[in-house]
Amino acid sequence: MIDLYTWTTPNGRKVSILLEELGIDYNAHPINIGQGDQKTPEFLEISPNNKIPAIVDQDNGLQLMESGAIMIYLADKYGKFLAADGEQRTRTIEWLMWQMGGLGPMLGQAHHYLHFNPGKAEYAEDRFRTEVRRLYGVLDKRLEGRDYIVDDYSIADMACWPWISRYEWQQINLAEFPNVQAWYKRVLERPAVQKGYHVPKVMGEIPAG
Repeated sequence: MIDLYTWTTPNGRKVSILLEELGIDYNAHPINIGQGDQKTPEFLEISPNNKIPAIVDQDNGLQLMESGAIMIYLADKYGKFLAADGEQRTRTIEWLMWQMGGLGPMLGQAHHYLHFNPGKAEYAEDRFRTEVRRLYGVLDKRLEGRDYIVDDYSIADMACWPWISRYEWQQINLAEFPNVQAWYKRVLERPAVQKGYHVPKVMGEIPAG
């Protein structure tokens, strides 16, 4: 049994989608970051960086923060969505780290300036709008001739997809990135993705792409 501490953000959805894809039992504990739940002493014991998501593996008592680390741990534990060795594993981790170090942080800043605070910082809006488009271009090129980021469906896809699902917040027209758009819709068709998106609660319809 896995205890998942999460909220309705792209980083949180990455792990709930993976748990649904693995088909294992888990308990989702809502951590309302808008109300400061992530700052409570109880949550800080599990996630010292006071960020969601975090997990506790009841099989062994392991507490783990950071979505990328959680995804690697779960994929390795259950032997799915991450090759055990070889280039396939290395490439999957490569693109997971691309999401962790680039796609997520930059799109997150775009949300802050373009969606929540438009008109307050022209330089920042231009900077992150430009970087978002560049990153979409990187992903679009990578997906040329591929159904998934590392050929087989993997944790790299699950990590990137929830961030792309907020394309409207990023002022992106997916039709301008046809490979990304096709991939986005392909992943969206998966029942586990649809279910995991709505953990820990339903927040409206999933953008259709």
